[in-house]
Amino acid sequence: MTVFIPTPLRSYTRQKGEVDAQGATLGEVLSALDRRYPGLRFRIITEQDTIREHIRIFVNEEQARDLSAALRTDDEIHIICALSGG
Repeated sequence: MTVFIPTPLRSYTRQKGEVDAQGATLGEVLSALDRRYPGLRFRIITEQDTIREHIRIFVNEEQARDLSAALRTDDEIHIICALSGG
């Protein structure tokens, strides 16, 4: 499946905005990505295995709310970071 990486996290993926991943659940996909791109998962997921407050993850345009979301090999995953500042 294809995972779209937001610009603020591309320093972990060697500036790639699109990467391929495998996994039966969202959690498995993020763990697989972290093995290939160390540190990426921590920027998306808390120590309690929940999606960080400033992150939204969409699977085929539907927001995923937890890591147990089941996936298919043809799914598209979009990771979105909220911007803040002042």
